[in-house]
Amino acid sequence: MSQNIIEIEQLTKVFYTDEIETHALSGVHLTIGRGEYVAMSGPSGCGKSTLLSIVGLLDTPTAGRYMLNGKEVANLNFADRSRIRNQEIGFIFQSFNLIGDLTVAENVELPLTYRSGMPATERKKKVQEALERVNMAHRMRHYPAQLSGGQQQRVAVARALAGSPSILLADEPTGNLDSKNGEAVMKLLQELHAEGSTICMVTHDPRFAAHAERQIHLFDGKVVAEGEMTQLLAEV
Repeated sequence: MSQNIIEIEQLTKVFYTDEIETHALSGVHLTIGRGEYVAMSGPSGCGKSTLLSIVGLLDTPTAGRYMLNGKEVANLNFADRSRIRNQEIGFIFQSFNLIGDLTVAENVELPLTYRSGMPATERKKKVQEALERVNMAHRMRHYPAQLSGGQQQRVAVARALAGSPSILLADEPTGNLDSKNGEAVMKLLQELHAEGSTICMVTHDPRFAAHAERQIHLFDGKVVAEGEMTQLLAEV
């Protein structure tokens, strides 16, 4: 088995609107190793969220090669993409994306209900284990509106973990939190990484990017070195 969960080569993404071409990504190369914790940063509009969407199979590249766990996934059909996304990728969003009329336990269980052949007893067990990992098992019967922002993000992390994904993708996971809760979520991600989770996080905050073991910098749709990034930002 490859030591790399993510292998991307010459990835491009072009958006077409009113006969205007916008090159969101221009020849990106990226590898993420098994068990690695990577932070992607860069100025607004640099392509980091677009890249995360492609890594998470929420979007398709215009050109290039994308291997996930050794399988070519860049041009799969919709059904195969959905199945692989459900089984291999855990998402943590800035806005939590919890469903208000479902309990904490039901929110965490929801992605598992789309896995054919998984019995309800196994789903319940995975939900319990995931909520225990983020210290939210005592709130499993509560609804999102009864939780603080930090608690809601912990539930969102549990939902991402419940399916035992190959990689966790976190898109600005502290963006809607105050500094105290933001640090708590960062500590949780560090603990998950220490337990063996592979994490790729998009953040604009250099303090949080520093929590990762490797930082990737994007500028104008390209991966650039840290020194180059500093120079480019100074010229803007």
